[in-house]
Amino acid sequence: MATEATPQAAAARVPSERARTIGRVWRDAVSAGRADPAYLVERDDGWRPVSWQDADRRVDELAHGLLALGLRKGDRLALLGATRLEWALVDLAANLVGVVVVPLYPTSSARDCGYILSHSGTKVAVVEDDVQRAKLESVREVAPLDHLLTFPDLDALAERGRAHREEHPQAVGEALAALSEEDVLMIVYTSGTTGPPKGCVLLQRNYVAVVDALDEMRELNQPGDVFLLFLPLAHSYAQLVLYAGAAIGYTVAFLPDMTRIADAAQAVRPTSMPSVPRVYEKVHAAVVAQFDAATGVKRRLIDWALAVGRRVSALRREDRAVPRGLAFQHRLADRLVYSKVKARLGGRLRYGISGAAPIAAQILEFFHALDILVLEGYGLTESSSGCSVNRPSRYRFGTVGRPLPGVEVRIDEDGEILIRGDNVFAGYYREEEATLAALTEDGWLRTGDVGELDPDGFLRITDRKKDILVTAGGKNVSPQNIETDLKTSKYVSQALVVGDRRPYVAALVTLDEPEVRRWAEERGLTGSSAELAASDDVRGLIQEVVDRANRERGRVEQVKRFRVLPRDFSQEDGELTPTMKVRRRVCEQHFAAEIEALYS
Repeated sequence: MATEATPQAAAARVPSERARTIGRVWRDAVSAGRADPAYLVERDDGWRPVSWQDADRRVDELAHGLLALGLRKGDRLALLGATRLEWALVDLAANLVGVVVVPLYPTSSARDCGYILSHSGTKVAVVEDDVQRAKLESVREVAPLDHLLTFPDLDALAERGRAHREEHPQAVGEALAALSEEDVLMIVYTSGTTGPPKGCVLLQRNYVAVVDALDEMRELNQPGDVFLLFLPLAHSYAQLVLYAGAAIGYTVAFLPDMTRIADAAQAVRPTSMPSVPRVYEKVHAAVVAQFDAATGVKRRLIDWALAVGRRVSALRREDRAVPRGLAFQHRLADRLVYSKVKARLGGRLRYGISGAAPIAAQILEFFHALDILVLEGYGLTESSSGCSVNRPSRYRFGTVGRPLPGVEVRIDEDGEILIRGDNVFAGYYREEEATLAALTEDGWLRTGDVGELDPDGFLRITDRKKDILVTAGGKNVSPQNIETDLKTSKYVSQALVVGDRRPYVAALVTLDEPEVRRWAEERGLTGSSAELAASDDVRGLIQEVVDRANRERGRVEQVKRFRVLPRDFSQEDGELTPTMKVRRRVCEQHFAAEIEALYS
């Protein structure tokens, strides 16, 4: 029998003659007199604030500018660029007048961009710079555009918008008033781990539902918070962070370069940091390496602080009081050890958020022992990025939390997670068969993820339905769990577990090069990355990692053989999505010979 968790109903909404749309969310935010700043942007002379009024003035000018270009409700506008303020302002301008946004990842190939532009029927694109412009120019035969603008062109577009506003002062307001909750907000093409991307049609009410749910959860999001946003704005969760910021009144700091997270955190001192697991995995590896290098009194101090932190963590997770003596030790450990790690993240992080891929519970527990709370959440593009999340007051490591207000979660007979609510998308654009496969007749979204609900309603994801391996002996194996365990090692960057219709489970492993090279230098080992990967010493190191992962597993789930690859998986080779998910089929194709060798 299927199991089900139905969370509290969403708070009753006050009836209004105005449709609740993202454009209306923005206008209401500006008129509410939010505390500045709305945004933080980095300039040559440091980080600079952008007020709500200044942002709204620019959004209004750009909205008029889009109307001056001839765009109307339902027309498509592609956005292509890094995580910058300009993207956000154009996006919000489009929201005001009902222009449908089609986001593109800056790392997308020209071929993928051409496919998305052509498939969606996009005629206008705004891109970051001349490099991205050249990418779209190269595919104009398959994807002709009426207008192709860069971020530097936005000044001219705003000027054109001001002229349009003088002639048609009510035009934007009238366009906003004509929007319905059932109108299309955006078409987001999933980066996908297999096959060509599919366009998720997301309605105004889909994102409004998740924004309203987050607005209810004030322990999670509060006015005055600062979110450091470095996720690509083409990602559905990054869009949610943008829209929720307006609804709730927190500040968004835009960071276009993910390699500079440490510097940006020092400067803006975020209270929250939405991220993919890879960022937290890298921080974890760096901290573990630093602790491992400590000796003598310093190492004993670290060990003591971690022991204290684990005891406090266990009590907090059980919602039990911390005894006075232990609380004193915890404060002392914070001053001597935890605060040094917290400082790397700006020093005032209330919590971090991890989503888009699994993260090992051991990593979350390690951070918590250092008095840093990282909360795991879950959502799909098809659910407007919202489904469930752990809360600061109630969390369970190893789960993705409880459903958001207004979202229902059910586990189907075969273990698949089903979602229902106003957050669920309208379907795949021009893909009727795929839409019918994704949505049940009574409105449940088939997520493709396998999971379970515990008695308290916390959702645990165990694997991807399509990725479950069936060995030659007929045993089902969940590769993601094994891969996540392997990646807890600071020496492992990525892991790909194979074994479908094979006699046993095996793995391809890529190295975290800085950590492995540091380990090698301590032992007097030299050579190129490929030479180190092929060495017996490094193989022995990774064998220890594999042995640890195997220790708690049944025989059929244990990795019997592995291969250390000479290079990491990459986005450029199509092996990783822009959110750092492994494209399993692509990797299996690229390393087919290595996989075959594991079974020779």
